[in-house]
Amino acid sequence: MNKVFGMLGLAKRAGKVSTGAFVCGNMIKSRKAKLVLLAGDAAPNTKKAIRNSCKYYNVKLIEISDMESLGHATGGGERAVVSVNDENFAKAISDKYILCETEKG
Repeated sequence: MNKVFGMLGLAKRAGKVSTGAFVCGNMIKSRKAKLVLLAGDAAPNTKKAIRNSCKYYNVKLIEISDMESLGHATGGGERAVVSVNDENFAKAISDKYILCETEKG
């Protein structure tokens, strides 16, 4: 999972990441979000709203880790939702996530 968070940190430094449920929701609705990362321990209402938005607007969603790890990767406090707003970073993060998952099990 460290590779995923490392790539997420690069995307953040490049200015291609938005954090927070409200901002990410707007990025999804404006079709700027290419990938959304949702913390596994986010509030149930937040999870439902983000899942529904991603499904409706056809944005790839990955449920990952916890709010503390997601926040640490983006250089801040706890974050429930992070959107990656660049196609190349989104693909790289998604590929690294898939690789991590296949190595686990």
